[in-house]
Amino acid sequence: MVKEDAPALLRAELLKPSYKPLTLSLSGVTDPYQPIEKKLRITRGCLEVLAEARHPVVLITKNHLITRDVDLLAELARHHATAVYISVTTLDPDLAHKLEPRASAPKMRLEAIRILNEVGVPVGVSTAPIIPGLNDSEIPALIDAARAAGAQFAGYTVVRLPFAVKDIFRAWLDQHFPGMRDKILSRIEETQGKTLSHGEFGKRLKGIGIWSEQIAALFRVSIQRVGMLHHRPQVSADAFRRPRDPSGQMELF
Repeated sequence: MVKEDAPALLRAELLKPSYKPLTLSLSGVTDPYQPIEKKLRITRGCLEVLAEARHPVVLITKNHLITRDVDLLAELARHHATAVYISVTTLDPDLAHKLEPRASAPKMRLEAIRILNEVGVPVGVSTAPIIPGLNDSEIPALIDAARAAGAQFAGYTVVRLPFAVKDIFRAWLDQHFPGMRDKILSRIEETQGKTLSHGEFGKRLKGIGIWSEQIAALFRVSIQRVGMLHHRPQVSADAFRRPRDPSGQMELF
């Protein structure tokens, strides 16, 4: 599904007199820098509108393509209106290719952190999802590598398998890690309250039980050791202004 008119719709929304700026997320559901973005430039179009309006936006991606838009992100950062999470799930390029085949390699994600940090964009790492029994042991190394690249803050979630995702993940384990399938699924169930996706939002993001507690403790110790923050800096709408009206109409006052 391609939303080619997203930048125009965004501009129209921001032009409404009733509109009040709230922090936007690009995106908690779909990566805004999928490979097709290189051609379609929809995310860049939205960022152009947001930068013009100095509108607060937080981005999360696992793709190096975000570095194409450092000019817009740096402009937003000048007004304290943006922060970026780069998702780094593993440092193992083979596992990364199996887990996220259309995403940038780990070294390229770390390079994106470095570039964003150098131009003054607040940037952190999202070590997510943590899959108990598969990549949880990498947390200290992930944090160390991200910090060395310039990450200032970090976050994580544990994996959850709602609806049809659980069947896809089972098939993925059967293909790539057949001998580990039962152990991994069992640990996921323990973190999700004997299910594969806990019914409560907060609990399914961080998990419950001993495995989740161990992951939380390891994450906490890892970021404290390198002096990283657990939460991103606040972004601000103080500099917000209406974007240009393409119709040519001007406000009376």
